[in-house]
Amino acid sequence: MTTTTCEGEQHIIAAAQHILKLLGENKNLTGDFRRALTELDSHLSAMTIINESKRWRFAEIEEQLKCAEREVMRWESNPSLIWDSGPTEASEYIQAVNEIHTVMETLGGLPMNDHGRPKELAFRAQCVQQIAMSRLEEELYHILVQHKQSLEPKNIYFPPSVDFLYDESFVSVEDEIVEDTSERDNNGRESTEYTVDLIDPLVIPDIKSIASVMFASGYDREFCEAFIGNRKEALDEHLSNLEIQKLSIDDVLKLEWDTLSCEIKKWVRAVKIIIRVYLASEKRFCNQILGDFGSLDSYCFVEISRVSVLYLLSFGEAIAMGPYNPEKLFRFLDMYEVLADLHLDMEGLFSEAANSFVKSEFHDLLRRLGESASTTFFKFGNAIALDASIHPFPRGEIHPLTRYVMNYIKTLTAYCDTLNLLLKDRDVDDPNPVLETDNGQDICTSTFSPMGCHLRSFTSTLESNLICKSKLYKDGSLGHIFLMNNIHYMVQKVKGSELRLFFGDEWIRKHNWKFQQHATSYERATWSVVVSLLRDDGRTSLKERCRRFSNAFDDVYKIQTQWRVPDLHLRDDLQISTSQKVIPAYRVFLGMNDKNGSDKYIKYTSDDMEKMLLDLFVGSPRSLRNSHSCCAVVLFKQDFLGVVHVQQLLALKQESCQNCTAQDNLLKASEKVDFSCHPDAEAYRKSDLSTAHLSFPSSMGGGEGSQTRNLR
Repeated sequence: MTTTTCEGEQHIIAAAQHILKLLGENKNLTGDFRRALTELDSHLSAMTIINESKRWRFAEIEEQLKCAEREVMRWESNPSLIWDSGPTEASEYIQAVNEIHTVMETLGGLPMNDHGRPKELAFRAQCVQQIAMSRLEEELYHILVQHKQSLEPKNIYFPPSVDFLYDESFVSVEDEIVEDTSERDNNGRESTEYTVDLIDPLVIPDIKSIASVMFASGYDREFCEAFIGNRKEALDEHLSNLEIQKLSIDDVLKLEWDTLSCEIKKWVRAVKIIIRVYLASEKRFCNQILGDFGSLDSYCFVEISRVSVLYLLSFGEAIAMGPYNPEKLFRFLDMYEVLADLHLDMEGLFSEAANSFVKSEFHDLLRRLGESASTTFFKFGNAIALDASIHPFPRGEIHPLTRYVMNYIKTLTAYCDTLNLLLKDRDVDDPNPVLETDNGQDICTSTFSPMGCHLRSFTSTLESNLICKSKLYKDGSLGHIFLMNNIHYMVQKVKGSELRLFFGDEWIRKHNWKFQQHATSYERATWSVVVSLLRDDGRTSLKERCRRFSNAFDDVYKIQTQWRVPDLHLRDDLQISTSQKVIPAYRVFLGMNDKNGSDKYIKYTSDDMEKMLLDLFVGSPRSLRNSHSCCAVVLFKQDFLGVVHVQQLLALKQESCQNCTAQDNLLKASEKVDFSCHPDAEAYRKSDLSTAHLSFPSSMGGGEGSQTRNLR
């Protein structure tokens, strides 16, 4: 159609030129009229040249479009992917798309009419361009999927402060090994950048070439939609790899604590990896691809990350809603610390004013977690005071509350900087204020910190509670053992951990004195009464004193072997201290009455008693018949000549101990004894005495050396 139009115009110009020629042959024309005809002829000649150029130009544009169209349509029938076929094929395709864009720009500069040839070529070019853009979207998606880099969470290393998570082993009645927190670094965030390549760097030029040609063709929105869609899928996949479930706030609030605690642990690690590593890397990647196109890189990054970041924050919001149970404090602190550490990261990722909503949500969650941690911290102190008991704790042992509180506050030391920040405006009455020392020694600043004051307040509340619990014991001596055990445990926890920095040496000295006082009070309450029974008051016979003492000692032995002092060193010290109070007095008593025939009334030797005292506080009942006492007493008749064979004697000793009827059993067994081989047989034959002395080897329980007993 365009060719026909040009030919018609050419015929009109030729006719006009012919007319001008005929008019020019008229000799009557004036000079002005003849000059006008000459100018008109020149103009018609110029129009002829332009039309010839137009015809050639349209042919060139049409040929250019045909070549580009052929390249584009060739791949429409090819199932292979262009960028998988090699760089040459990809380059040729990009060139073809650029040619189409050039054709459309050229045609756009020409006048159009409803039925002209330029409009036909423009429409053709537009259709081919749409096909090419759709294909480029597919190629883009394929490149992003095919060349994504695996980001393995286990291969991402952070300093120890990043990965610290509290293990609730402290809730057990028994002590567990609690993770060493000495390596926690609370000096703020590290300067290290944790960006990685989320896409193979070798294909970034390919992606940029697709972006450039699509943007140049006016398909920037389509490119961004395809790009954002793929990158959002990649982020969701990575969240899934980090075991993050998409839970609603209601779902979170319904979770049991054990499950919720596991989810929080996953969340803490995921937030650190997602914000510090993944999103930092994603923003860098967006800038590499779209940095030359204004603010589109920031726009795309926000669209990619916004939904996932807001979900992570909504999980934190659900946790911050409570309830504020003591075991949740460490999770609150973990969550607070990870967000506080990521504060600068978030400022860098969402620095534009348009992204203020995401930053606002982040800072609001940080504030709420801090408030939740503070609330839980103070509720823990109240819970210590309100822990009531109606029955005394068995055997006077360390109460579960004491273990719980001390292990709890020991773990809190790992969060000292955070807690000092959260508690700095919360006053507390310190029942154990730290005073300046007279010797000029430096006191750790942690001792005067808000956290130090609050921790000492907690232990003071615990002591008050333990005193109330000690009053539940009917036996006051056991109450002293209970307080001694528990205060000693508190001191050991403070001395052997970072708690020492918060409590100070003066607190340790004061509480050492406290548990030692309870040990002394126990000895007075128990053994002063028992030992006083040995005293000669001038009214009680020796026999009665021995009987009363033995009965009192037996009662103490039967009862207090069931009591327990779990710390071996403390138990040894208490046993030694008790022996030093009882044994010397008992030996003096034996010495003073040795000539008064006291042997007839003495149930235990001092060595027997000393060994029996070692059975106290082991936590298992002991029978007197199983004591260290060797109660074998052998009667001999004067007409029995000979001695007991050693092995037979030991057998008799064992039998007598098992039955506690030594005299009867040995009298019955004496008729069966072989007296033929004892080395002292001659001495026995010559003796008219009715007593003999036999020695029991120490290996059989006689203690150091030989234990000699009168055999009557």
